[in-house]
Amino acid sequence: MKVMVELSLYPLVNEYIEPIKSFIDRLNSYSDIQVETCSTSTQVSGDYQQVVAILGTEMQRTHEEVGQAIFVAKFLNFDVMEARKKAKI
Repeated sequence: MKVMVELSLYPLVNEYIEPIKSFIDRLNSYSDIQVETCSTSTQVSGDYQQVVAILGTEMQRTHEEVGQAIFVAKFLNFDVMEARKKAKI
């Protein structure tokens, strides 16, 4: 099963750009997920178990490095989204 996660990170520190950039750079280092960055969020897609495991690892690392940080996430069943797109064609 594939999933797409739309994720926003809000580090609760004065210098917030670097933790966001670091988090996105780390996500981009994984070859088995797709990462698309927008102005206010990042979309991560791939195999459900892999995406959730990677996000767990990297979110924990961010909390360990930054301290307080808020993650806001939306999880979407990517298989269903793709099936609906194909049905409309």
